Amino acid sequence: MEWADVMMKRAIKIINVVGARPNFMKIAPIMCEMRKNEKIIPLLVHTGQHYDEQMSKLFFDDLEIPEPDINLEVGSGSQAEQTAEIMKRFEPILVKERPDYILVVGDVNSTIACALTAVKLGIKIIHVEAGLRSFDRTMPEEINRVLTDAISDFLFITERNAQENLLKEGISKDKIHFVGNVMIDTLIRNTDKARQTDIHRRLGLNPGNQILPYGVLTLHRPSNVDDSRNLESILQAVNTLSKEVPIIFPAHPRTRNNIGRFGFSHFFENVEAGTTTQKRNSKGIRMIEPLGYLDFLHLMAESKVVLTDSGGMQEETTVLQIPCLTLRENTERPVTVSEGTNSVVGINRENIIAQGLAILRGNLKLGRIPELWDGRAAERIVKIILKQ
Repeated sequence: MEWADVMMKRAIKIINVVGARPNFMKIAPIMCEMRKNEKIIPLLVHTGQHYDEQMSKLFFDDLEIPEPDINLEVGSGSQAEQTAEIMKRFEPILVKERPDYILVVGDVNSTIACALTAVKLGIKIIHVEAGLRSFDRTMPEEINRVLTDAISDFLFITERNAQENLLKEGISKDKIHFVGNVMIDTLIRNTDKARQTDIHRRLGLNPGNQILPYGVLTLHRPSNVDDSRNLESILQAVNTLSKEVPIIFPAHPRTRNNIGRFGFSHFFENVEAGTTTQKRNSKGIRMIEPLGYLDFLHLMAESKVVLTDSGGMQEETTVLQIPCLTLRENTERPVTVSEGTNSVVGINRENIIAQGLAILRGNLKLGRIPELWDGRAAERIVKIILKQ
């Protein structure tokens, strides 16, 4: 037998799963670290849960993620439809490839679907970003998190609160590993590169080479964008803040559709046929198309305030030291509040306005970077896997 064949037999085969945009930032440093090591054979499976091909490609290019070895091309659907279709398409891949482990990240439908499929075939599961809890079972992501953790063999956590959550749920301490935050690995690796993008020029935010003050808004959670009363309350508050500084709003496709369906286009200037033609440099809420990772990172890093319902952005703003207002009643990332720059403000219009105006007028919450958010989480993950 050739030496290369012997080494191949000793190597660990790991199928890494991505499905939606938040996964891309988490998987990039892990794939990079695995590919450095001859003891690991990493395969990348894209479920296609994020079905915007152009945006998916842009993120892969920005983050230098290798082309997926397999794309399941699942596309959109209800929670049940999407989860079931992923399981149906993923099972033959596992049977054919016979990996030692599958690695899933975060809390999207692809995470729980692929984990369930693997555990039923006796394949070990690695869950990156385990143990985060909002304690709100109305959130589909919370269900995905709890169930994935319950069947995982390696649980890599980003903050110490996560270990407490897992121990209370009966998870063995031996399975839990505090490694830091792979999202921050990606942010640190790309910050300088992101600052070279010309997003401010394209948005007309730097006349005379001086960046104008502005805020950033993102909305995508069903509880905020599928409920007309909640969405209206948020937009009313942001509209008031946008009289102070322009608010740049890269709109998720479903959010954009609901704005039209609910009759909320009056919150934006000249919103026609899904596009925006606002006058540059004007205040108000400026709805734009979704951005790639590098453009968005640069936009966020120079903003005065970020308003969001995204978990990942709570972490990124903490490291960037940008004030963040979380438009939810809870957060599964408490360290961003206790140590970072994040404040959970809910969706009450008056509360959002009061806290937003305070930030814009200089009343800033000081924060620090949490423990082990140092850009080396993926390195720790790979080392731990190889020790087993």
